[in-house]
Amino acid sequence: MTDNRVYLDNAATTRTDPRVVDAMVPFFTDTYGNANSLHAEGRAAHKALEDARSRVAAAINAGRPDEVLFTSGGTESDNSALIGLATAGGRAGGHIIVSAFEHHAVLEPAEWLGKHGFDISLLKPRSDGVVHPDDLRAALREGTVLVSIMHGNNELGTLQPIAELAAVAHEGGALFHTDAAQTVGKVEFDAQALGVDAASFSGHKIYGPKGTGVLFLKRGTRFAPYLMGGGQEFHKRSGTQNVPGAQGFATALEIMVAEREAETGRLTMLRDRFEAAILGRLENTYVNGIDSPRMPHITSLIVKGVEGESMLLHLDAKGIAVSTGSACSSGSLQASHVLMAIDCPQEIAHGSLRVSLGRWTTEADVDYLVDSLVPIVERLRAMSPVYEKMFGQKA
Repeated sequence: MTDNRVYLDNAATTRTDPRVVDAMVPFFTDTYGNANSLHAEGRAAHKALEDARSRVAAAINAGRPDEVLFTSGGTESDNSALIGLATAGGRAGGHIIVSAFEHHAVLEPAEWLGKHGFDISLLKPRSDGVVHPDDLRAALREGTVLVSIMHGNNELGTLQPIAELAAVAHEGGALFHTDAAQTVGKVEFDAQALGVDAASFSGHKIYGPKGTGVLFLKRGTRFAPYLMGGGQEFHKRSGTQNVPGAQGFATALEIMVAEREAETGRLTMLRDRFEAAILGRLENTYVNGIDSPRMPHITSLIVKGVEGESMLLHLDAKGIAVSTGSACSSGSLQASHVLMAIDCPQEIAHGSLRVSLGRWTTEADVDYLVDSLVPIVERLRAMSPVYEKMFGQKA
């Protein structure tokens, strides 16, 4: 893409940081052995793999390095966690709770488990975009074996009270998993303080390489391997390990943690600048979850009377990349299941726009987005019978 594009879809994926690329290169060309081989090349690769594992463990405050399992990405980590935790010990027939606004990488394996003997409950967040501990407590019952609630919602940007939710799950005798793909490195993630049994991470959300991920699995947690074969990753995830990817993930996460405080302040300022400007210039527009704890880089905007896809395509023509929701469902014409979960009316949910800021976002980028979006919305509303029906006037 050309340099004059403004990329504001960092919740979908991020550009790999050049520092991460530099850290990975030697493990493609020099230390390229199979980490499971006994010869010198294999031992060197194994050392590099365990170095990456220890660095990731330190960054998330895991109790031990062997609680870090390298995977092919967030989707595999989520699938492995749901299926591996639920089926360990042959506990078919157990009750599983997942929040209704999870990523499809959690919802679909939960649905699969529901077809294989488990009883699945979808726990709705409240309209503020947060799953409240009291609601989880009410949903627990005898036989609940697993709860999965994401740390930060990938569309709304709202943060969930994971430590409190995990404690409630444990009180009920259930294991607790969280999808932290959007949060790790961006807000503090302390595996021991949060008290989770499992957590999923994705490299390409933190300026690392695509095709890399981590599953944190607390030592002693019963787990049935999702991928079987050579018994790598402590017999919990078979397959020859991606040593360059592991090094890239570790480097990306370390950079995120080292720069988090300054970057959080910068991104929060940019997010607030965008929201204040757009809400000040466009009536009948609001931000989902604006009064809830949120990640610094995501804004979920509702523009009444306008289709999100129309705004996206017009912005794309102006050189701006945003999203109408999570990238994995961007081809769907259905209203976002995330917005449906917080009881956003369907006709309004179609006017959603997700703006997600990143490491290279500037004030000029945010101002250009506002200056481009306002006239686009005004033109679309002027042509919209839906807007005229909603408010009795054209824009």
